Amino acid sequence: MKLFKARIISNNKIAPDHYVLSFKMPHAAGGVKPGQFFNIKVNDACAPLLRRPFGAHKINRNKIEILYKVVGKATEILAARKKGGKLDIIGPLGNGFTINPQTGKLANRQAIIVAGGHGVSPLIALAKKLSDYGARIAVFIGARTKNHVVCREDFKRLCAKLYVATEDGTAGYKGLITDLLTAKLKNILAHNTPTMYACGPKTMLKEIAGIAKRHRMHCQVSLEEYMACGIGTCLGCAVKTKTGYKLVCKDGPVFNAKDIVW
Repeated sequence: MKLFKARIISNNKIAPDHYVLSFKMPHAAGGVKPGQFFNIKVNDACAPLLRRPFGAHKINRNKIEILYKVVGKATEILAARKKGGKLDIIGPLGNGFTINPQTGKLANRQAIIVAGGHGVSPLIALAKKLSDYGARIAVFIGARTKNHVVCREDFKRLCAKLYVATEDGTAGYKGLITDLLTAKLKNILAHNTPTMYACGPKTMLKEIAGIAKRHRMHCQVSLEEYMACGIGTCLGCAVKTKTGYKLVCKDGPVFNAKDIVW
């Protein structure tokens, strides 16, 4: 973890309410793990007082990209920030995804990635890492409408198969991404038992955890919780696990799905 000032390289709108901001790291970005996040002060004023957490979307040599959605005053301010400006940042923070907890290698070289809504944000960096390990990846993206499906082309370059579901049916399967996943699993599991990774709304992650349990798949989930400090001091992002309460910012945001009390 480091506190540093970073120069904004770019800040572009890519979809309704969605932006990608890139900033220059003062040191090599190679130590940043997919699933870790940065706590960013969006401006130099007193308000908003608290920093906001943003997952590492893409990790390059000396550059980090974050994908964010404009949902309130802080992200409105961030969306207005221009190239060349400076950001006050703490990070990388938290514990990211593990390729395999036991061996450091991907079991069976097969992986399933499930992204719900804005949960797609940290999963591009994960897909890149898995691809570097030679994994065959099936990606499932769920969104409200076709206009809210982001990162499709990025995933196409990295994964073997890509499935899309929208609630209104304007792109791909009409319905929930968990329903589409369930429909496709039989064929996927006929070849191997993959490791599953997911990020998105808690209701989706709960369903994903149940699917993984039924099929005896190892599953890691990245939880989204409101954070104040981002370093485990304020205790504001506690989540109940089978061994007691854990902090999303410090012990997560990535957890083994079977450890969470849903």
